[in-house]
Amino acid sequence: MEFFRIKQDIPFMRHALVLNAISVITFLAAVAFLFINGLALSIEFTGGTIMEVSYRQTAPVEDVRSALQGMGYADPQVQKFGSSRDLLIRLPLANEKSQDEVRKVFEAIKGLGPANGGVAELRRVEFVGPQVGSELAINGLTALAFVVVGIMAYLAMRFEWKFAVAAIVANLHDVVIILGFFAAFQWEFSLSVLAAILAVLGYSVNESVVVADRIRENFRRMRKASVAEVIDHAITSTMSRTIITHGTTETMVLAMLLFGGPVLHYFAMALTIGIVFGIYSSVFVMAPITMWLGIRREDLVKPTANQAIVD
Repeated sequence: MEFFRIKQDIPFMRHALVLNAISVITFLAAVAFLFINGLALSIEFTGGTIMEVSYRQTAPVEDVRSALQGMGYADPQVQKFGSSRDLLIRLPLANEKSQDEVRKVFEAIKGLGPANGGVAELRRVEFVGPQVGSELAINGLTALAFVVVGIMAYLAMRFEWKFAVAAIVANLHDVVIILGFFAAFQWEFSLSVLAAILAVLGYSVNESVVVADRIRENFRRMRKASVAEVIDHAITSTMSRTIITHGTTETMVLAMLLFGGPVLHYFAMALTIGIVFGIYSSVFVMAPITMWLGIRREDLVKPTANQAIVD
């Protein structure tokens, strides 16, 4: 389905060098933030305690945060959860005295806020040990590695190894950019954010496959065109599809970001960044790298016996 058709091919490859220079600068900035700031890992990775507390009236978020800081917690994570009366509290408690510390924390915060009068209820307590957190981190990296290898194998079998290398570079570019944003602004990196990154990998490779498929098709039809012209036509002819697909997806993700609450906030943030850079990398990273690796018509379209004789 197309809402519009661009009659004149846009010369994307003419500006490939400049656009990739921008990509390299952005990539290096993301890597620098990762090394300098690091990721603000959630307690799912570092170990800690999650407390869900429900108040009868509106939860006093700032009062609770101030009380926890007064108890010696430097940066307690306190956020509304589900409704305005419920709080989700994350604390770095992961030792044998966690139960006693949780009791002290609850006693200190249950009566805070106007008209609450000590009627808060402790709904849920979850402990995550540091060993479990490290296992989750290792498992997450393993999952990421399997996804990357699987994508490369799929593209190499379906198209050609040059497409596989270019697509992996583009996809890893997206992942590092997302991580760079989280490191730069010290947003919490949790399991849900890791799930969003894995989703972005699959989403980004889908756009790369669409562009690669059209490039292969154009090599069959545009026999006298240069490689740059073939790629420009492939990207231009998929513009309508890209705008429709990614526009609707981004609209849904933005709705989650704006109205999904704190639980979905960073998950939606990672998806929002990933979708934008996924489009960019498929056009301005994957396609130029494929061209620079020397993709040719013969790599994708194998001549038949009759064509070989005529040639």
